Amino acid sequence: MIKVGVTGGIGSGKTVVCTLFRLHDIPVFDADKEAKELNDTSPFIRAQIIHHFGEGLYSGTRLNRKKLASLIFQDEEKLAIVNSIIHPVLTSTFNEWCRERNDHSFVVIDAALLIEAGLHRLVDKVITVTAPAEMRIERAMKRDHTGRHEVEARMNHQLPEEEKINQSDFVIYNDNRQSLIQQVSYFIQRCSFSL
Repeated sequence: MIKVGVTGGIGSGKTVVCTLFRLHDIPVFDADKEAKELNDTSPFIRAQIIHHFGEGLYSGTRLNRKKLASLIFQDEEKLAIVNSIIHPVLTSTFNEWCRERNDHSFVVIDAALLIEAGLHRLVDKVITVTAPAEMRIERAMKRDHTGRHEVEARMNHQLPEEEKINQSDFVIYNDNRQSLIQQVSYFIQRCSFSL
């Protein structure tokens, strides 16, 4: 089984690219969605978050993501603590998910923070989806119904595109000039030859 990691900055279009993989019957693990679910359901994560940050971050069984984000957004130390709690559980969940799909020749993990979270070490190939910065800002503003300043602040907290590209095996350009369908198909063909 070949494990492929798909990443990209905010507004790059990595979710669209992962949808194209799904259309090829390739299973996709949505790391961001899984992490949110684990934050609410994992007793270990809950206990650790409460231990480090207090009971106030949970209301009922749900983690108050906005409250947590405001705590860690400008604090590298607190962010590192949260990542050290969540990422090992997410890694274990991904590994189990892969075992359940060992009849597939390859699988994809969709993760905005693939490299930052160290999840790129779990995969055989890394794809970065990229687009010009202005295009990414416009897409994110439209999708999230938010202002430019907020989008730029989020972009500034992600690994720069150039660094993601430098750590990638393959780059998909989502600039409305090249076909995403063709680029994804080409990647799948290349992977199929190496099986």
